[in-house]
Amino acid sequence: MSSEVQVLGDPVERGDEILTPAALAFLAGLHDAFAGRRDELLQARSKRREEARTTGRLDFLPETKEIRDGDWQVAGAPAALRDRRVEITGPTDRKMTINALNSGAKVWLADLEDANTPHWRNVVSGQVNLYDAIRETITLESGGKSYALKDDVEHATIVVRPRGWHLPESHLTFGGREGVGALVDFGLHFFHNAAELIKRGKGPYYYLPKMESHLEARLWNDVFTHAEKTLGIEHGTVRATVLIETIPAAFEMEEILYELREHASGLNAGRWDYLFSVIKYFRDAGEKFVLPDRNSVTMTAPFMRAYTELLVRTCHKRGAFAIGGMAAFIPSKDPETNKGAFEKVHADKSREAGDGFDGSWVAHPGMVELCKEEFDKVLGDKPNQLDRTRDEVSVTADQLLDVASTPGSATAAGLRAAVDVGVRYIASWLGGNGAAAIHNLMEDAATAEISRSQIWQWVKNGTTLDSGDVVTAELVRGVLADVRGELAGELKPELLEPAVELFEQVALAEEFPDFLTLPAYEKIK
Repeated sequence: MSSEVQVLGDPVERGDEILTPAALAFLAGLHDAFAGRRDELLQARSKRREEARTTGRLDFLPETKEIRDGDWQVAGAPAALRDRRVEITGPTDRKMTINALNSGAKVWLADLEDANTPHWRNVVSGQVNLYDAIRETITLESGGKSYALKDDVEHATIVVRPRGWHLPESHLTFGGREGVGALVDFGLHFFHNAAELIKRGKGPYYYLPKMESHLEARLWNDVFTHAEKTLGIEHGTVRATVLIETIPAAFEMEEILYELREHASGLNAGRWDYLFSVIKYFRDAGEKFVLPDRNSVTMTAPFMRAYTELLVRTCHKRGAFAIGGMAAFIPSKDPETNKGAFEKVHADKSREAGDGFDGSWVAHPGMVELCKEEFDKVLGDKPNQLDRTRDEVSVTADQLLDVASTPGSATAAGLRAAVDVGVRYIASWLGGNGAAAIHNLMEDAATAEISRSQIWQWVKNGTTLDSGDVVTAELVRGVLADVRGELAGELKPELLEPAVELFEQVALAEEFPDFLTLPAYEKIK
């Protein structure tokens, strides 16, 4: 090991149990072996994006055609991952951890990424909470209430989502360079919990976000192999589900599964980040890629339909699970609000189950039974739908890129909603809460990313709203000022003011920032 490790973050309660010398040495080994390749792959993203900008296209890779045509399967699923009909997502704060495990969902996506502000305190305490949850010792006393794991329910299987490759961890340095968030999150969890999870037959399992190519999947596969070998764990013990939430990854689904085939579990249709990626990738490629209001873009839009059909077909062709998208609704005290939202969620989950998905996501324990009901209708006593190979599905590049056929329009109300939700979410994120309840929806970073990227695209293309107004930087600043005034009595000034400033920066910058969480991180680290 060549990297000298420095811990620059402030002490966190029980942090010494996580940041042990042995754990830090393990992280150093990961950084020595893989941080350089990660940097190279991030640079390769920019090159490919530039090609897409100039051509207005992406396509399936000719150099990997043999993989797509080949006869291969991913590793068989362990018992704890064979039934994934309902998965609940959420950050790793202590209350959410307990509620998620008690929710009745089959899987909990323990989110160290988009639903988690990477304050150093959150990074470390999230690992503490996972440590306790895995050993079933986790409890909480808060607000006069006691929280603990229930004895009369099957606790959800934990699948941890580390940060994406692009995010740093500045509170740890290795040989003088700041850490890679993905390696820190994965490494700490794996080091402390892999042996315990194996003993319990429950892991270690991971969700992998934001990948843009099969080469990035190859890097993750090598990380898993290295980690298993270092700790003397049998090769192939790790299982990973990849979120297909970027448009270039949609063209490499089979290749991504192939690279991870000894560790792969499935793919997930990460719909909100996928929308953000489509906008980001083709933001300056002409009007045919300009989307209407976010709420108009449903999963039945032709390009979204092509994406989900291809995902199910790809997964089941290769023996992997296909996991559907998020139901973000939070049950309210208003029966009428619940009635309309429940109908939409029922229809969404019914469509996914009917299309062959093996399970789907919810954001709130109150939605678990609703999702389960729709999948039970299709699955019955079967744990999954791997036998539905969807051989009839054939999706072309043109279908994946057919954004222009999306019904709907850009509206003044949509612009205002984008600014409102974007500012609200950023304020929440800066305050340490990356899973924000906004207008009866559980929002994560993808929410603000869609909002600000869509506004950037509308300004770039001079989009005309239903009001007749052309979207300009001046118009957006006017709406932003109105929203700021409306939120002044609701949000703390120390959060509202930097949120407004950051939203304007990432929505109206001359050069498009790839991720708003990068400049946001500079404000909290």
